[in-house]
Amino acid sequence: MLFIEYPKCSTCQKAKKWLDARGIAYTDRHIKEENPTVEELKAWHEKSGQPLKKFFNTSGMLYRELGLKDKLASMSEEEQFALLASDGMLVKRPLVVLEDGVLLGFREKEWEEKL
Repeated sequence: MLFIEYPKCSTCQKAKKWLDARGIAYTDRHIKEENPTVEELKAWHEKSGQPLKKFFNTSGMLYRELGLKDKLASMSEEEQFALLASDGMLVKRPLVVLEDGVLLGFREKEWEEKL
């Protein structure tokens, strides 16, 4: 299991504590130091079954600074993947990549069901 996080993110810290408390093993990856690639994002998007929009960190400062709320709808998927891969801070986190799926954000109930 791959756990992708931004260590200063309080939600990521909470999710990590939740995993540790349950003894769930994971590989940790710092999203700012190792941005997801376009190829990784495409694979995760396909695995997730979620709309691509869900991969964006809509509450992040960079998302707001770039005015993406108004721009995403007119962008192609390729442009959106390239944008997500350009800066890890645009990606919703924590992001957990499993064999059979992807979890976006930390929702305890969903994590209990899937993990």
